[in-house]
Amino acid sequence: MSTRVEGRQGVRTTCPYCGVGCGLIVQPDGRGGAAIAGDPAHPANFARICSKGAALGETLGGEGRLLHPMLRQPDGKLARISWDVALDRVAHRFTEIVERHGPNAVAFYLSGQLLTEDYYVANKLMKGFVGSANVDTNSRLCMASSVAGHRRAFGSDTVPGTYADLDEAELIVLVGSNAAWCHPVLFQRMMLNKSLRRARLVVIDPRRTATAEEADLFLPIAPGGDTALFCGLLVHLAEAHALDYRYIDAHTSGFETTLARARSIAPDIAATACATGLASADVARFFQLFCASERVVTCYSQGVNQSAQGTDKVNAIINCHLATGRIGRAGIGPFSLTGQPNAMGGREVGGLANQLAAHMGFSPLDVDRVCRFWKAPCMATREGLKAVQMFEAVARGKIKALWVMATNPAVSLPRAGAMRNALKNLELFVVSENVMSNDTVDTAHLLLPAAAWGEKDGTVTNSERRISRQRAFLSPPGEARPDWWIVAQVARRMGFADAFGYVTPADIFREHAALSAFENDGTRDFDLSGLAAISDADYDALDPVQWPVRAGDQVEERRFFAAGGFFTPDRKAQFVPPEPPALKEETTSLYPFRLNTGRIRDQWHSMTRSGLSARLSMHRPEPFVEVHPADARAAGLADGAFARISTAHGACIMKVIVSDGQQAGSLFVPIHWSDATASCARVGDLVAPHTDPHSGQPEAKATPAAIAPVSFSLRGFVRTRHPLTFPQATWWARAAVAQCIEYRLATSLGPLHWHDFAQRVFAGRGRFADRLAGGTYSAGAFVDDELHGCLCVGPVDEPLQFALSAADGPDEDGSASARRLHESIRAAEPVVCACFQVKLDSVRKAIACGETSTLVQIGKKLRAGTNCGSCIAELKRLIKHERLAATQALAGTRLE
Repeated sequence: MSTRVEGRQGVRTTCPYCGVGCGLIVQPDGRGGAAIAGDPAHPANFARICSKGAALGETLGGEGRLLHPMLRQPDGKLARISWDVALDRVAHRFTEIVERHGPNAVAFYLSGQLLTEDYYVANKLMKGFVGSANVDTNSRLCMASSVAGHRRAFGSDTVPGTYADLDEAELIVLVGSNAAWCHPVLFQRMMLNKSLRRARLVVIDPRRTATAEEADLFLPIAPGGDTALFCGLLVHLAEAHALDYRYIDAHTSGFETTLARARSIAPDIAATACATGLASADVARFFQLFCASERVVTCYSQGVNQSAQGTDKVNAIINCHLATGRIGRAGIGPFSLTGQPNAMGGREVGGLANQLAAHMGFSPLDVDRVCRFWKAPCMATREGLKAVQMFEAVARGKIKALWVMATNPAVSLPRAGAMRNALKNLELFVVSENVMSNDTVDTAHLLLPAAAWGEKDGTVTNSERRISRQRAFLSPPGEARPDWWIVAQVARRMGFADAFGYVTPADIFREHAALSAFENDGTRDFDLSGLAAISDADYDALDPVQWPVRAGDQVEERRFFAAGGFFTPDRKAQFVPPEPPALKEETTSLYPFRLNTGRIRDQWHSMTRSGLSARLSMHRPEPFVEVHPADARAAGLADGAFARISTAHGACIMKVIVSDGQQAGSLFVPIHWSDATASCARVGDLVAPHTDPHSGQPEAKATPAAIAPVSFSLRGFVRTRHPLTFPQATWWARAAVAQCIEYRLATSLGPLHWHDFAQRVFAGRGRFADRLAGGTYSAGAFVDDELHGCLCVGPVDEPLQFALSAADGPDEDGSASARRLHESIRAAEPVVCACFQVKLDSVRKAIACGETSTLVQIGKKLRAGTNCGSCIAELKRLIKHERLAATQALAGTRLE
């Protein structure tokens, strides 16, 4: 099947990162790499791409790939086996366990990284042919509360609006969303609207993030305060006569009960301010802006969803839009910003344990309908276990066999350490993966090599319901295969060959589309009947299309609910009265802080892809904890030092960043590091397992925590071309740099220990040289005058300077090449702009010279901030800081 599109350069595909779903044009170089550019014709991004998308070409190498099926031996080592042996073993063992313990003793755990076709086949096998609904996904950790909120309010998991609404809005409200870092392409659309149409931006977040830096109004809300804020807004809308009673009466039910509940939670502005930790004046201004702006889009993300009351928060937001009729029209509506590239596609095919395919549920009518369509012999009739419940069942021994596809639950789940230990209870643990080693792979019994992005074909659906093609432009290495093929082969071996005879992903997509149309009389939102008979050629050339795609429908822009038409039994939206807000656990003297987890700008999930890119590694190269200055002083923490963060569930050691953007009493830690990339920074270990009662989504933003300083006497770095193992007494973090790996170190082991370590590590790798000078130990290995590895450790309170002189280098005569080598051996510098690799020092020097005192001037001189824009807030802070420093220096000179 051709993957090229006639008349266009390269291969059109879709980015594998966040839910924006940016279109890309990829030009393979014929050597396993590719040039990446944004697709100007794709309506999600119109050629814009973020730093992660721009760096995709650096992540395509075969290093660390799982290339063949592998079976773990009794001694713990892995042995290569054939595909036939592997598939037979999976099929036989799953069948055997189902026969002995029943279908609920087995489970699949999937991922928003899978393509829709992969998801569809896995769900069909488990729910229709094994007979269990124990199929859940890591999307449970990021957007399940949004799904539950949609279903409670709309009767379906329907996102009402489109990205074009961000261009038309008069007021954009971002709740629990650092879009400048996590959805930068969308954020640039918001900023363009702000500059051209003068749209206002309100940011509601406990942290002053890069997004908040651009806000007209920033509301540093207390953890858990979102429900109270939007209940207060609903009350204010009623008091200000700003409700749309025509819409309420015609298209909704339950308003009076919901308004009464809102009055009990936040009866006025003063009570709202008290419940949210905000200033009354700021609350009043937000309410006034919402009332005065007809076209309002409220975007919400993980800060809302990742909560034990996440569904109530979602419904509190939706209630305000329903009450004002601000839904379904241009520039208007509640909008869930999805975290993963195909979380929406997974929802479409029943990737959540409480849903069936095609947005159907477990009502008897839906179960019967799907059963008849699939001709399923053993249809699941009730909901399965959601993610946290599923792994708790593994720990209790209730689930005997688990198949994990394209995700890393040993890192991402709450109480990740305990969950990792629970995996040892399984009789059969199968992992389909791209990489040979991560925290989950390291405990699996059977590894199946899956094709990666760029190697397989299928579809994904973004946050605005737009289906786009991911197209292959590389051949899978080794014996890697698409996930749908792997699952279908197992299904055939389990005796279900007739139902899983797919030859191409187009076969699966046609069946998926046909199921969406089956007995769909307009009472279901998800309808792809217009694509149910798509040919292979048309599937291959499919342009991005937004669902629903009903047969004969020629509509280009699709919004829902402007004129009602909800998917509840009475076709009316349901106002949902939220429960009074209350965090699951109070802080204590032992754990006095709230732990807030999240993403950073240039990394993705557990870094198995983004961590391969040198350009993405240097903005935040080490795991860190952000602390408010007052809290840092009280705890004896210094910026750049180290701290131990602990909860009732685990502990991590991270570098300290003191930031006045961090809320006092709260700590922020990023989620990305794992045992593969740092010594003690797996944040999932810290997170409590509390879940939302409606969505099953875990609370990841408010675990009670403690922080204390950790002292090391030496710090340093190692640069090598091979992975290293460090002594337990050493803190380390791994990052990619050009053509090698860089480890940042902190330790109290003395220089003599590092002399022994360096000799052991660099032995046999060429000429070895080392020196101890003033407490700093340096070592290097050279092959034909080329540096193949180096190490440098020195006192933490002194500047770290590589101690080898020119004479110690590869050239005994101290030549120019040796001097250049000496200058290059230092830890990689921090990067501000990942898109163009603009380093922090370059920006500071450009500002100091006086030629670049504005953002526009920096962009012209250095290009920083001119692509995805996610570094703009940091550039603005640097300009402000350097100006202040220059002013203070001038004042000091005058005083002298």
